[in-house]
Amino acid sequence: MHGPFAHCHSSISFTSMWVQVASLGAYLDSRGVMAMSFAPRDSHEAQVQFALERGVPAFIGVLGSVKLPFPPRSFDMAHCSRCLIPWSGNGGMYMMEVDRVLRPGGYWVLSGPPINWKANHRKWERAEEDLAGEQKRIEEYAQMLCWEKVTEMDEIGVWRKRTDTAACPAMPPAVRACDPANPDDVWYKNMETCITPSSTAAGGELQPFPERLKAIPPRISSGAVQGFTVESYEEEKRRWERHVKAYTKVNYKLDTKRYRNIMDMNAGVGGFAAAIFSPMSWVMNVVPTAAELSTLGVIYERGLIGIYHDWCEAFSTYPRTYDLIHANGVFSLYRDKCKMEDILLEMDRILRPEGTVILRDDIDILLRVDKVAMGMRWKTMMVNHEDSPHIREKVLYAVKRYWTADSDKSSQEKKATSSEDEHLFSIF
Repeated sequence: MHGPFAHCHSSISFTSMWVQVASLGAYLDSRGVMAMSFAPRDSHEAQVQFALERGVPAFIGVLGSVKLPFPPRSFDMAHCSRCLIPWSGNGGMYMMEVDRVLRPGGYWVLSGPPINWKANHRKWERAEEDLAGEQKRIEEYAQMLCWEKVTEMDEIGVWRKRTDTAACPAMPPAVRACDPANPDDVWYKNMETCITPSSTAAGGELQPFPERLKAIPPRISSGAVQGFTVESYEEEKRRWERHVKAYTKVNYKLDTKRYRNIMDMNAGVGGFAAAIFSPMSWVMNVVPTAAELSTLGVIYERGLIGIYHDWCEAFSTYPRTYDLIHANGVFSLYRDKCKMEDILLEMDRILRPEGTVILRDDIDILLRVDKVAMGMRWKTMMVNHEDSPHIREKVLYAVKRYWTADSDKSSQEKKATSSEDEHLFSIF
């Protein structure tokens, strides 16, 4: 990319029912920029489903009363096109939430009302005084958040979050700083009218992409993630390179264009996604809320994308939207929290027919998973750990069969011919 956005790699797009199926995300993807789009569920225009069918990262969500499922300083750019979010209302709370997830030096792009209202108010069929008041409040909140305005043209306004906080105006007495105790704790936490302070502990320069994928993330080098040192992070990276190399010996199509939409259900620091990185695919890195460490910030610092989620609940997406699902230790993690069957059924819901699953876990757990998976008509195959057959950790590969309901179950089973099985396991 060129111009003011030349260093952007990860962006978030606030969409609404009037935005065309994450077109910005698709445009940015063609230029090497990964965009995370979200929109509310709508029965008439299933934008998120359309976006995922195009191979564009997206999930169902709204900017309402709960914080976005991302850690602070995740995105290089935030974009909103006619998304009907009342940016000028609620004491600037929604702009403060954007400021929380935006990195220093990142951009906020607002397209549509009330930007440049003098030239556009007639076609918007809105009163001039209302639009003028809205834009005035947006400009005031932007200044309070230490955003400098870059440009305004047509219906587009662009602001940049300053990197030098010394140049920022004093915080108004009526506005407080957010509690810095646990900034990554956002799951089901209400939004607040407060400004997220800049953190020097987790700061540091990010390299351009794709160099930042292999570089040491600032959160690791600064010691902000307990339990991770630079050395242990490097070993984790090498471990996942070995795992993925072993995966490709079983499923050789991991290196092909077969898989576009990929999910890692327990992403850690993004080792799996980094090891299989390809411009032809993308990985939704999920950090479970049950995980011991909150590592999603590291994933974003690597130039990857992801989200927090509790696997005892349904994932915010439509059915049949992922080509490949990878799960490392998920069933061990949730063993005493919710039923294994419920997690498997949710995986089946979001996996496309003839999609692939790779499960890595303890042998006893995988044997139980295998029984349920066969009941869901998945085709499965268990293999040993790549280092030794004596290691209890095994890998279960599965393919979701394409099948349709049939009044005669036995006749349905007969349709699963040996040629079909051969086709399903051609990926293994």
